[in-house]
Amino acid sequence: MKFNDFRLDEPILRAVEAEGYEHPSPIQAGVIPPALEGRDILGTAQTGTGKTAAFALPILHRLAAGRAKGGKRSGGKGPPRGRGRSARALVLCPTRELAAQILDSFATYGKGLPLSQTAIYGGVGQGRQVDAIRNGLDTLVATPGRLMDLMGQGHLDLSRIETVVLDEADRMLDMGFIHPIRKIMAEIPRERQTMLLSATISPEIRVLADDLLRDPVVVATAPESSTAELVDQRIYLVEKANKPKILIRMFEHGDMARTLVFTRTKYGADRLVRVLKKAGIKAEAIHGDKSQGQRTRAMNAFRSGKAEALVATDVAARGIDVDGVSHVVNYDMPVEPESYVHRIGRTARAGASGEAVSLCDRHELELLRAIERRTDARPHKGEGYEDLTYDMPTDGGRAAAKAAREAKTAAAKARFGQRTGQRKGHKSSHSSGRPSGSGTKKPRTNDQAREDSRAGADSHPTPKPRKKPDGSKSFGKPKHSYRDDSRTADKPSKPGKKGAGKFRGKPGAKPTGKPTGKPGSKPAGKAGSKPRGKAGGKTAGKTGGKFSGKFSGKAGSKPGGKRGTGGSGGGKNRRGPGPRSR
Repeated sequence: MKFNDFRLDEPILRAVEAEGYEHPSPIQAGVIPPALEGRDILGTAQTGTGKTAAFALPILHRLAAGRAKGGKRSGGKGPPRGRGRSARALVLCPTRELAAQILDSFATYGKGLPLSQTAIYGGVGQGRQVDAIRNGLDTLVATPGRLMDLMGQGHLDLSRIETVVLDEADRMLDMGFIHPIRKIMAEIPRERQTMLLSATISPEIRVLADDLLRDPVVVATAPESSTAELVDQRIYLVEKANKPKILIRMFEHGDMARTLVFTRTKYGADRLVRVLKKAGIKAEAIHGDKSQGQRTRAMNAFRSGKAEALVATDVAARGIDVDGVSHVVNYDMPVEPESYVHRIGRTARAGASGEAVSLCDRHELELLRAIERRTDARPHKGEGYEDLTYDMPTDGGRAAAKAAREAKTAAAKARFGQRTGQRKGHKSSHSSGRPSGSGTKKPRTNDQAREDSRAGADSHPTPKPRKKPDGSKSFGKPKHSYRDDSRTADKPSKPGKKGAGKFRGKPGAKPTGKPTGKPGSKPAGKAGSKPRGKAGGKTAGKTGGKFSGKFSGKAGSKPGGKRGTGGSGGGKNRRGPGPRSR
């Protein structure tokens, strides 16, 4: 069978031929015919077998031919004027890298068609993505997270979607996108075409397919959890401390110009890159903690050959689609057997051959057995590097795995016991009666507080008694409390004395500070006036008197109101029983 047999539009056929493809892959031959008819698809295929073209070619053909359901633009609910045409095809994928690669495929195969497409994903600003949506588009490639954000902001209208594709559906479910996917699908018309493509079919995938697909055509081109036939799988039993050494030797003695290395953690990926660079091997890391710019630069360096090794985690590797990957190295054995299938599927793509090397320490032998049980993988023991490897234990590593589990459990119990002991010690220190902070002192009762108030004591705790030479206890000379300080505060000087204001110093002393009024102004209060506070004294604020302080009453009003709050020269005089001004 050839692509010409599908009767695709001529521009699409020319683009496919320009890419060097003549015969479709099994997944393409199974998906394209029913997809052109508008049927729902449930497709299962290994990574790197052409799944993207399997759904991209029929979508482009249907959009260009205008035969999609509800394709007429007149009538019905549509986007507001000035916002451009809404997308008619939506492709959901798990990672940014995969979204960018799907967009490239649509642009490549549809370069001769009057169609537009864009990709929206997180890690970058949304300004350009929003502009592309407003300008109008036909195909939208998106990750669920950023799509939900733009939907919540009102930038997207999914009422015109005619075809939906869930690519790498199993990985999206692993990443926790099941609820966003259901919310997105609820915004799309029920009269639609849905294609669900995955490398493996789990029970969760089957439940999702039953909910979203209507009478789907099932296309299974490879058994579930099967490994690529053209991949040479080798395994080296090596201790964890020797893994960097054996990997460096492989780069030094082998033809590993383009190698993809998998680690279990992000920190492990960064650490391995530092080790490889120190050994003179050009390597880059890609994982979720990297910014979009860093990930793009790492991918470009790997594609161009500037980086010999690309160290990645499982999630980030889902978007890696690079031709010519010669080796895949499992630096850390995968926890899930299905991840092993996805990892080694990065090599031997499009009919090429490749090698998959796994480094397994004693604690990972149990993971190796799980991979062999649940997949058809049977990696053979690699040759060489005898000084760094060990022989398979007679019990298959079960004793080592058991010891590792017991050590892990003991460490967890020790940490839990240590935390529990700390909490118990904290409680016992409080219950033993020993002071462990200011909060342990008993508060005084109301009766004690009233007695202290009558006695003139302050509200602070009683000072600790000290012993006299004769053995008796004494509380010593009481310190001034806040109440005592208020009693010793400076008071106005006697009438007739200069400097009757409030200042620090002896009564009657001249003030050392300058008035706080305006330059050239007189002190607040009438110059030479006597302070208010004694019978017969003149009032501060006598009508007709001049002063620079602020008067709280209206101009010309009687001084029987509030006194002025002027500068420091007038002092803080209390109102006495003297006669008011008339």
